[in-house]
This record gives sequence, C-alpha cells and structure tokens, in this order.
Amino acid sequence: MLLPAPLLAQGAVRSASAAPPLEGGFTLSQEPRNSTESEQEAVQYAGSGTGSRPGQDVGQATGQNSSQEPDPAQSPPNEPEKAPAASVATVAGVVRNGATGEPLPRSLVRIEGEADTGALTDGEGRFEIPGVPLGPQTFRLLKPGYLDRPYATEEIGYQSDGPAHSVLVASAMPELNFALSPTSSIHGHIELSTGDPAQGLTVTLMKQVVRDGRAVWAQDATTRTNGDGAYRFAGLPDGVYVVYTQATIESEPAVTVVAPGSGQKVARSGYPSVFFPEAREFTGASRIHLTGGQQAEANLSLTLETFYMVTATAFAPNGRPYGDNMTADNLSALLSPQVLDASGHRLAYSAQYDAATHTVQASLPDGTYTLLVEAAPDEVVEMSAARRPLRPGAKQPYLAGFVEFSVAGHAVANLRIPLSPIPSWPIRLSAARAAGQAGQSPIAGQGLQNLITVAASDASDAPSDTGGTGATAEPAGTDLLELNSAGPGSYWIDTQVNDRSLCVGSFTAGGINLARETLNLALAAAAPPMELTLRDDCAKLALELPQALAAFTPGDEPFYTVYVVPEFDTTADIPPLTVHPSSGATVTVDGLTPGNYRVYTFDRPVRLEYRNPAALAALPSPGQAVVLSPGTTTNLVLEAPAR
Repeated sequence: MLLPAPLLAQGAVRSASAAPPLEGGFTLSQEPRNSTESEQEAVQYAGSGTGSRPGQDVGQATGQNSSQEPDPAQSPPNEPEKAPAASVATVAGVVRNGATGEPLPRSLVRIEGEADTGALTDGEGRFEIPGVPLGPQTFRLLKPGYLDRPYATEEIGYQSDGPAHSVLVASAMPELNFALSPTSSIHGHIELSTGDPAQGLTVTLMKQVVRDGRAVWAQDATTRTNGDGAYRFAGLPDGVYVVYTQATIESEPAVTVVAPGSGQKVARSGYPSVFFPEAREFTGASRIHLTGGQQAEANLSLTLETFYMVTATAFAPNGRPYGDNMTADNLSALLSPQVLDASGHRLAYSAQYDAATHTVQASLPDGTYTLLVEAAPDEVVEMSAARRPLRPGAKQPYLAGFVEFSVAGHAVANLRIPLSPIPSWPIRLSAARAAGQAGQSPIAGQGLQNLITVAASDASDAPSDTGGTGATAEPAGTDLLELNSAGPGSYWIDTQVNDRSLCVGSFTAGGINLARETLNLALAAAAPPMELTLRDDCAKLALELPQALAAFTPGDEPFYTVYVVPEFDTTADIPPLTVHPSSGATVTVDGLTPGNYRVYTFDRPVRLEYRNPAALAALPSPGQAVVLSPGTTTNLVLEAPAR
C-alpha cells in the first residue's frame, strides 16, 4: 500500500526524534519503550489500508474512481508540477524477518526528505514505490514488534533502531532486500506469601550495555504489576537483562519519619527487594539472555517480613550533628543517604534525612548493610539556610561517611556516621616532546589542563543508574587536573585528548598503570600521586574500502563498522567508526599513540567489548594487524566482508 506524503506528514507513522550525534558519526533517536505506543502506531498506518497491492494508491484502494477527470474549477491553485518521468524510478523490494528469513507483511517502507512517501508490504513482504526521484534517498523501516539495525554505540533511553538506509535510486534499480529483527519480551507473575494479589508492585529491568569497550549494567525500564500480579517488558532488543522488585512496605511508604526515642518500638511488615529468581543482591541475580524475538518468563515469590527502623546521626567535621543549627526548609536535600549491601552495591531500599531530628532513617529487613551518606559542605548549608547565593569562586569539598551494621530481629538506633571532606585527587600533566624534532613543539606555551578530559567510571558490577558512580576531572591550575566528586570505590580511568596533535603516553597512580588496573579510592587514604604524560609524535591511520566496495552503486549502500583496537594498554578510548562508500575514499583516524593495533571490520553495527581480551578472542576473524610509527600516516585497505 502506497502512503502519500500528506498522510505521512500528518502522523501516519511517528518519526523518531533525533538526538545529538555521537563520536564516530552516530545519531541517537528516541524509541517508545512500552508496547501500547507500538500498538497505537500500528493502528495509525496499518489500520488506514485495505490490503492493497504494493504501490497501489490509497485513493484506489478505498474505491475512488481514478479514471474520472477532475473539474478544472475545483483544482487547487499552484499545484506543484510532477517530476519528469526520466528523473524518477520505481523502487521495489522485500522485507524479511531477520531471525527466520520469512517475509514480513504490513511493514512500512518510508522514504524521508523531499520524496516523503512510502508503502506497506503485501502478504509476501514485497513493496513497490513508483515515482521516486533519482539520486540518494533515505529509507526507514517500521513495524510494531520489530527493530531495524542498531547503532554500534548504545545509550539507555534512546531507541535501538540505528542509522537509516542510504539508497541510491537509479533508472535501472536492483531489488532492495531489507530485514527487521523481532523484539523480545520478559513477562512474569509475582506471588505473595500471604496469598494477597500482588498489585501495584514496582518491577525494574536492567540491561547490560557496552560503554567505552566495557560491559556495564544500566537501568532500562520500570513497570508495575496489574491486579493479578502480572508484569511485562516488551519491545526489547537482543541483549542480557536482570529483573528485580523494589521493596514495599504494607500500606505505607518505604520510609516514614519516626519521632526521637520511638524507633525501638516501630516495626512494619513488608516485602524485601528480590532479584530474579530469589537473590537479595545483584551479584546473585540470574542473567536473562534474549535474542531473535524470544519471550522469557521470570516469576518471583515474595515473603512477608518484618522491617525494622534504623536511625543514624551524621556528624560534621567540627563534631556537631550535621545541620543542627540550620532551619532551612530544603536542608534534607543537601544530604543524600544510600543503603548498600555488604559488598558495597546499592540496594533498592530508601533512606532519608529528617531535618527536624537531624537523623538518617530507613526501614530494613534482617541483613547486613552499609549506610553511606554524602552531604554538602558547611558553606553550602549556611548559604542555603540564609537563602543567599554562594560567594563567587567559593569551592569547598563535599562530605562523606559511612557506617556498617546488621539488622537481626530488632531496631537499630544511635548509629554514628562521621563525615569528612571527600579528598580531591590531583592529576599532574606533562608532555614528552619527540626527540630530534626541529622547531617549537605544538604544546609549547599551552595549559595542558585545557586540552584533555579525564573521566572516572565505576569499576564494580553495580548498575550505573542504581549505585554506579563516576566523575570528570576539572582544571585546577597550570598542567593540573583534580577529581573532586569521586567517592570511595574502584574506578576505570578513560582519557580523551581534545588536541589531536597530542596523544596519551602513560597514566600512573603511585606506580600503578591505570591502563591495566583500577584506581582505588578511600576516604581515609592519602591521594595517590597520579601522573598523565602526553606525547606529540602521534600517528595517523588512513582507512580505505577495497576498490570493489568503494563505489556507491544503485541500491542499498553498504554500511561497515570499524574498530581500531590497540594491542597495548592505554586509557585512551577510540570510538567505533562508520565507513561507507559515500563517506569518501579514505577515513583518517588521527591522534593515535604509536604502537601495534588490530583493526576489526563488520558489515553491520556491532557492540564490541574491545577492552575484553576474551571477547576479541571469540571473534571469527583475528582482525588486521597494523603497526603505527611515530609521526607518520599508515594506510590500510580494510578487509571488509563482501555483500
């Protein structure tokens, strides 16, 4: 069924909104997460047709007489002229299920831009669109319950559909062949030990994603159980997932402020947070692997338990209870408590600071916990209480502290949390000029602190949106950076050099190579002497497609994902590249540290854990070996898979 431009423009299909481009030429677009939106979208474009043949006009399909001549008096003024027949062509092809190879009926093939038209596939998955202008055109494919190719980079919250198809339309067009991958789902039922309906319980979905070449966990979605205790996550792309329930107190919020002295008398019943199938901590959760439209079932059983009140007092560095002389209405917003398990992973239990009693309070079942508190410095508290802005240039370190405790059948009171300033972690910067080079170095007279970005990301397996932490170093003087907001924990360090004439030489902390080991920070420990050395004899790598694949020929343009992976340890990150014929004969990567590299080329978007040796060893190809010499450009013809 052909969809004319006016119908598309009026929302026959909701086009994805574009997000800022990523490094490597990628663009993100938002995706509806729940199945209701996809079903509404199906009604919008599939419900408007009557099963017409491919390429048939909507007016013909609904019984309008196309042979009747229009009344000239009723013709709209300034009607645009049709393009000459020699400048248009008919585009035809088929859309298939990427998992089974079977044809996909009622898939929308949409042409964006000035053409702004499209067609629905017939029962055999075929489509035909006449009158398409010659030249490059942008095609997108849509069908509820299916996704097009993904991006090589992934960000939770953006849709999984990747870049559009670039099609060169010509008078002698080959048939187009597209494939859509079926989405998967996770559904389940929650059973309560009391036999009551598990209605309105919050269920959270985590997904494993690849960031900076490492697999990490991030929160993907939340939902609530229906009246029967059932839940469902639909529209999921291929991947690895974890499901868990949020803690629930019967008929009361998870945290209710308790008056001083009455905590020992307060006990509530509730259901603890549980990871599927029956783990209390993230490390014990089952990993759910989904691919090719699989439907997974994850049922959980929750047992009613007693939750006991835990109260603690945070003490400022001056020995006084935190904020004891403040009356600011928003004082509680200046202190952030978190409940962690014995391994330091954040748990799905709420804690809050009560400014009236100056205590941190939480309701918890039996178990061993850590209560971590981060708080604003004294000056922020004082300015907030007086409703005055901070003084220009004021910069005090934030405070942090923790206490370990166990709940065993009774309330826990009078815990003490000593707060101390979170240390700043200085990073000394230096540059090594290449020996024997004449003239002034390109880095002479520049402040290195403005030329490089250093980021610390949580090295634990805790989900990044529920306990994962990170920080970015800030300039603190000439050739000096500081990590000011990184709390205690283990971190991976990544560097990005903003001046492409420079590259990373080495990055150490107290003799530890940060390209190989994590940076371990503790509140009471002295700051390790971190040193980052840059070099100005960087290499360049010019990548070329083989001649047989370099031409942009009529049809769907080939799309290649390229990873340039160093065979040595480095904190520098090289994002994946997109290479295709219309991007030019050569794509050059600059600012590379000299050394040995492997180049991996894929004919589709691939999310590669390139910092994981096991993931690289599992690839079907060992990649192309290339040696980059200091200060030179090396040319490499990619070994791209043939189409």
